[in-house]
Amino acid sequence: MARYLDIHPVNPQQRLVNQVAETLAAGGVVAYPTDSGYALGCSLANKEGLDRIRTIRQLNKKHHFTLMCADFAQLGPLVIVDNPAFRLIKQLTPGPFTFILKGTKEVPRMTLNPKKNTVGARIPDHAITQEILKAHGEPILSSTLIPPGEEEPMNEGWEIQDRYGHLLDVVVEGPVTLPEPTTVVDLTSGAPEILRQGAGELYGS
Repeated sequence: MARYLDIHPVNPQQRLVNQVAETLAAGGVVAYPTDSGYALGCSLANKEGLDRIRTIRQLNKKHHFTLMCADFAQLGPLVIVDNPAFRLIKQLTPGPFTFILKGTKEVPRMTLNPKKNTVGARIPDHAITQEILKAHGEPILSSTLIPPGEEEPMNEGWEIQDRYGHLLDVVVEGPVTLPEPTTVVDLTSGAPEILRQGAGELYGS
């Protein structure tokens, strides 16, 4: 059964944050809150963790996984962006947006969409997530925790512990601060294209 860590939403306890980072580094899979729903996460090159997330969510290999990043410094080496895309990402983050971008050779191939070589990327506005990312020291490979057959992400840590605790290594308890999932913006073909309208408002749209 997963360890259940209740982390303070404003002043996250470093001791507990470090436990999450250590679990990720050791190859574990964690459930953690973001600004727009809970996510499942593992370290970037963790193939077993990736497969575990796919199994929990019943995903196929076409699913876009997301690189959850603390800031653009973490994200930059992993994606290909032109100047307009860079400016847009800097303008809208941290915030409830997922950007679809071309991955660089630094991204493990198993992480990329197999046909398009694309990956999702997020810089969330959430204190707990930010502290975990900083302690981990690199992006977390993530997928929103939407149960199979459902449309909305899970928002309560204790419910995730009850339902999926036997399949996870850590469940972090903390608040989800927005009622909607992220807005998904494709930046691979020049002009931004909204693939899903969510909590984030694209400036000028």
